[in-house]
Amino acid sequence: MKLLSRIEEIILLSIWRLDDRAYGMAIREEVIKATGKKWLLGAIYGPLGRLYKNGYVLTLKGEPTSERGGRSKVYYRLSREGVKALREIQRVNSVIWNGIEELEFKEE
Repeated sequence: MKLLSRIEEIILLSIWRLDDRAYGMAIREEVIKATGKKWLLGAIYGPLGRLYKNGYVLTLKGEPTSERGGRSKVYYRLSREGVKALREIQRVNSVIWNGIEELEFKEE
């Protein structure tokens, strides 16, 4: 299995946290909250498209709303493969960080 990139990991975790409220803008807000950085919506949709193409997320169309000019929101859910990918990256992170208590720069 290919390892997730950091943004893919953050997006998948955001979708997991949002559960049935995971659509583009909500995912973006969750990513901003997690990273403390401003993200353009396009920076979210690029990785989301790859995650969909790779089978890590599924899409569901919501009901059309008048506030969106009759368009439907597209909601995202993790697929079985998406959950597996998150478990794998969690395992890798756990192994790589194991035993590292605090990072300090040591000048020589």
